[in-house]
Amino acid sequence: MELDVVGLSRLQFAMTALYHFLFVPLTIGLSILLATMETVYVMTGREIWKRMVKFWGTLFGINFVLGVATGLTMEFQFGMNWAYFSQYVGDIFGAPLAIEGLMAFFLEATFVGLFFFGWDRLSARQHLAATWAVALGTNFSALWILIANGWMQHPVGADFNPDTMRMEIVSFFEVMFNPVAQAKFVHTVSAGYVTAALFVIGVSSWYMLKGRHLDIARRSITVASAFGIASAVSVVVLGDESGYEANLNQQMKLATMEAMWETEEAPASFNIIAIPDMDARDNVFAIHVPYVMGLIATRSLTEEIPGIKELVEQSKDYIKRGARALDALATIRAAKGGEVDPMVRQIFEVNKPFMGYGYLLDPYTSDRLNATDAEIDAAAWSAVPNVWPMFYAFRIMVACGMFFIVLTGALAVISSLGKLDILRTKHRWVLHVALWSLPLPWLACEMGWFVAEYGRQPWIIEGVLPTAQAASNLAVWELLVTIAGFVGLYSTLLVIEMALMVKAIRKGPEEHRERPDPAVARAAFVPVAAE
Repeated sequence: MELDVVGLSRLQFAMTALYHFLFVPLTIGLSILLATMETVYVMTGREIWKRMVKFWGTLFGINFVLGVATGLTMEFQFGMNWAYFSQYVGDIFGAPLAIEGLMAFFLEATFVGLFFFGWDRLSARQHLAATWAVALGTNFSALWILIANGWMQHPVGADFNPDTMRMEIVSFFEVMFNPVAQAKFVHTVSAGYVTAALFVIGVSSWYMLKGRHLDIARRSITVASAFGIASAVSVVVLGDESGYEANLNQQMKLATMEAMWETEEAPASFNIIAIPDMDARDNVFAIHVPYVMGLIATRSLTEEIPGIKELVEQSKDYIKRGARALDALATIRAAKGGEVDPMVRQIFEVNKPFMGYGYLLDPYTSDRLNATDAEIDAAAWSAVPNVWPMFYAFRIMVACGMFFIVLTGALAVISSLGKLDILRTKHRWVLHVALWSLPLPWLACEMGWFVAEYGRQPWIIEGVLPTAQAASNLAVWELLVTIAGFVGLYSTLLVIEMALMVKAIRKGPEEHRERPDPAVARAAFVPVAAE
């Protein structure tokens, strides 16, 4: 990445986005776990479940505040660093963000106050409703953000207007139910559930190793492991759906994820490991598993999957057609609303779907229509992300996912058998593994976002607008100053957040003798369980 305006703008947004997503998955997952635990409390009236909700809720609150603060910064960056992007697609991109703020964020932010300060002011059922409102608001926030991001990956329900030079909504229904966005939502939310489950398991394992708060630790592991195994399996299944959608709509991303330089004939094989060479445009070494890629990407054993080289050849034709579209667009714009030769309009409409590809020629020539074969070839290869980081980021994510299934599955079985105390006495290594696995969900989430966002470069909107065309007219020094400011501020916030989390964990849940709460049990019409 070069130290120019576009490169620095990408770096700044990547840094702030990856930092923001340190908090999002835990917020998403913990909100559901809190609601589940409080539901058990209201149904049984057992005080220990209330203590669990309050303890994990404290950690949720610390994380929630940092997530909100860093998320707001990202939205301002669209106007600060990506002004042309905001102008070009504001009609589409702005709508989900506005709905997220009005419908989801306000719901979440309003009821989070009731969650923390309403214990003595609301009835048990009213407080439970507030907790579920927080959980729903958190997940709805993710939905609308991912609808916006999914549109950038697969722009549907919109059309370019040459008279306004903007993308305009044709069908909000298509934008909302974009298959890429829906697949991203369920996959991302499930990853958040796994993150929260591993967090609760990790902290609870530490308590068990220390011999502290054992009743809460056992129950927390039981709930989190059951929640975690279901979520971990969902992540894998829904990731398969994302792979299928990528083959339909983002074939270059899929090809680079799998280091597929040549077209894979049916049934397509899967590269377990490979050593890609961008200069040679081939793999130095690769180990294949037959059939697997065909099943993931095409749901069949009869369809081939195009490789990088074939997709580059397709891009060359798209680039030529895009150059014709941009030339016709320049003629239309020069008329300033006056009469335009119908043939020019026709040329533009026929080639409009490929207009974005014409911009790829700009770094290589000032005369798009007369670009040489060498210039077109260079432009086409510029649309290929670096294969090496794509290939291994994806495999790190998958390896973590498989490990989560094994860990949460094993703990769920042990919990269901009532044998958790054996881990404290005979198999402490399992608790150590659970504790030291705590950072892995965040690693998997960050790798997933890297694959999603780096994998669609050089596009800020897939096939429509290159990233290089979307940046604001800023100076390099301005970006360097703001990046330095973000690094300093966010590093400080991260230290504060970690210190608060560690302090709250070391302190642990409030000590209280477990006893039934008859009022709560009667309100739920459930007999109080005998101690």
